Amino acid sequence: MRAAVLTGVGSHLPPRRVGNGELTERMGTSDEWVFSRSGIRFRHVVDPGVTTGDLAVAAGRAALRSAGTERVASVVLATMSPDRPCPATAPRVAAALGCAGAAAMDVHAVCAGFVYGLGVAQGLIAAGTADSALVIGADVMSPFLDPEDPGVCLLFGDGAGAVVLRAGDPGEPGALGPTVLAADGRGRDLATVRGGGCEDAVRASGGPLDRFLRLEGREVFRRAVEDMSAVSLEALKAAGWKPDEVDRLVAHQANARILAMLGERLDVGAERLPSNIEQVGNTCAASIPLLLDQEHRAGGLAPGHRVVLTGFGAGLASGATTVVWPELHHAPAF
Repeated sequence: MRAAVLTGVGSHLPPRRVGNGELTERMGTSDEWVFSRSGIRFRHVVDPGVTTGDLAVAAGRAALRSAGTERVASVVLATMSPDRPCPATAPRVAAALGCAGAAAMDVHAVCAGFVYGLGVAQGLIAAGTADSALVIGADVMSPFLDPEDPGVCLLFGDGAGAVVLRAGDPGEPGALGPTVLAADGRGRDLATVRGGGCEDAVRASGGPLDRFLRLEGREVFRRAVEDMSAVSLEALKAAGWKPDEVDRLVAHQANARILAMLGERLDVGAERLPSNIEQVGNTCAASIPLLLDQEHRAGGLAPGHRVVLTGFGAGLASGATTVVWPELHHAPAF
């Protein structure tokens, strides 16, 4: 079976950087209050008129440059904030990148979306449907945050990250291991945006649509730790690795305390658990590839490192996979 081999990585953050103090003053809280509960001090926010597709194009272009290629056979965009309900955003992104005619689709698994996107791309490559793929995680969360809800509006930021995959040999560096995916729809109300979907259309109440993200924080916290631990252990078993053989655990950046507890569950120390949440917040589907690119640029990911990727999001969706980090080029910054 053909493997999906990682050959490039890139990311993009909007230039506007927002500190806790800019958001907390009207709420009667403080920078330290937010940081102590989430590990977040800053997040990036798009300027008016900038969409998820715009961020995805920028991150995708960086990943293609890193891979040394101009075109792929498929584009998979993981996002919970598509530019439009119809059509999907991925075809527009593919066209903007010079890949018109490539297979292009959106994947909606919220904060687990990037790992789901990797699984989809793996399947396309293994089946021979495509010989290459650009997998992007991108979200513009800022329009979906209630400014009066400190339990949500202080946590999220906007951003995008991407990787390029090609068909290759399962034993070569960069080859993704088996991807483990799971979901539990019984918990769909724990993290949800209720407005704007079919339920509104067929059960119209006449009231205003609630387009804001709502979270049941404590239960989401508990399930994030449990579910990412479970899928990570499955992925490790499938790869034939032990937790003490993991060089880096790259997990969805939801909350610093979640990351610490996940590391404890998997017996992965803080030195092997990279994080950028302090500087960018929770960037939803962009979280994992954004961190991969930043760690790659900073030298935190070295060729030969055994890396576990794991995510958790609404749905309740979770996923994990493994990769031996390959030698990659740096994409020019822009």
